[in-house]
Amino acid sequence: MADPHGFLQVRERELTEKRPVAIRLRDWREVVDPADPTLVARQASRCMDCGVAFCHQGCPLGNLIPEWNDLVHRGRGHEAIERLHATNNFPEFTGRACPAPCESACVLGISQPAVTIKQIENNIIDEAFAQGWVQPQPPARLTGKTVAVVGSGPAGLAAAQQLTRAGHTVAVYERDEVPGGLLSIGIPDFKLEKALVSRRIEQLKAEGTRFRCGIEIGRDMSWGELRRRFDAVVVATGSTVPRELPVPGRDLAGVLPAMAFLSAANRVQRGAIDVSPFDAAGKHVVVIGGGDTGADCVGTAHRQGARSVTSLAIGRRPGGERSEAQPWPTHPTLFEVSSSHEEGGERRYLASTVEFLSDESADAPALAAVRGLRVAETGFTERGREPIPGTEHVIPADLVLIAMGFSGPEEISDAAFALPRDERGGFARTSEYATEYPGVFVAGDAGRGQSLIVWAIAEGRAAAAAVDRFLTGSTVLPSPVTADDRPLA
Repeated sequence: MADPHGFLQVRERELTEKRPVAIRLRDWREVVDPADPTLVARQASRCMDCGVAFCHQGCPLGNLIPEWNDLVHRGRGHEAIERLHATNNFPEFTGRACPAPCESACVLGISQPAVTIKQIENNIIDEAFAQGWVQPQPPARLTGKTVAVVGSGPAGLAAAQQLTRAGHTVAVYERDEVPGGLLSIGIPDFKLEKALVSRRIEQLKAEGTRFRCGIEIGRDMSWGELRRRFDAVVVATGSTVPRELPVPGRDLAGVLPAMAFLSAANRVQRGAIDVSPFDAAGKHVVVIGGGDTGADCVGTAHRQGARSVTSLAIGRRPGGERSEAQPWPTHPTLFEVSSSHEEGGERRYLASTVEFLSDESADAPALAAVRGLRVAETGFTERGREPIPGTEHVIPADLVLIAMGFSGPEEISDAAFALPRDERGGFARTSEYATEYPGVFVAGDAGRGQSLIVWAIAEGRAAAAAVDRFLTGSTVLPSPVTADDRPLA
């Protein structure tokens, strides 16, 4: 412990200032510039090096947080990245796109604001890349075994890197034109710049991982053929089926899933297409859903020049402090103002969408476009949440984005590879990620359901250990979580 009095002497939680709204809305760069190393070291000194470090339990990866906090405070960045990489393949992803359950579990958070773990994590990995400390780690020898990983999101990438380093020949199949899954296609640049994803892909390639983009298993190659070609298969396709809102007018033009909007915007930024078919410029935009995906839609709509942006949440506005039902060290539901919400727009709570209203001047019903939403106040009954009659009002809308989360993975229609579902809607698997098909494993949101990026990486690492054990009879790869583990709640 570098400074046993640090948490007593530095009592404030210091975060790097975000770039001014007027400036950041002109570009797609990350909203926060790199933190001052002096500030980061000062915050690292607040870590109490607890005898029982609950931040470990809050993080499914088991990140060695007190260890690398100590090293950062001492200015030993090279050792800090070694300890960080010991448990996390991609700390730049979790440091930017994870809601930090580790901070919710920080013991210091009982009486003071928690240690700025995410900011310290970002500083460690950013310095490591700047100093050239992150290098490919190809295996010393090959096992002769082959593995196919289907899906290149965080779970697939983590599994692929672990298995490649173990000496197996790994091919990653991705149906989109670039690898990375939602890291590349779904998350906006202002939250995670794509150069950070690309440099990791290049590292994996240098280690020996092979990427096959633009290939959809089940369309371009059957699942049965994939099983015949490889000694093992990891299904890491994610939970990509959007939750629907079955109300009148859902089929109107301009009402679409949030991910269709975000992926088109990302492709424009990458130069894959010239113009988004769902551009928000000059439109009244309504986002249904108050989570991270909804916030990403808000920030994207602002940068595209939306006329107005309104966010609707069906439930009550969360409180500003922990409720008795979510005591420390659980990850509480709190009212938060994301960088996107700082940039403008209106947030409404207890808002139930009753109907999408059309442009009645359209020449044909098929051409009808959305022009508004009929919204009512949410009431709570024995049947659950329902609109309260007599509270309806209309909100103008030219573009409606449904950001209500995801219900599970897409169906696999191959009769020779029919993965059954579990009670939560994911692909059924054992606690060790195995399916009823020998050599076929499921990792990440495809099995767990919609979850956090940190859980996806943890599952990718654990599934890789299970695959390695299946192929060789034993493994030295870490297995941080089982498929049955659940976050503190």
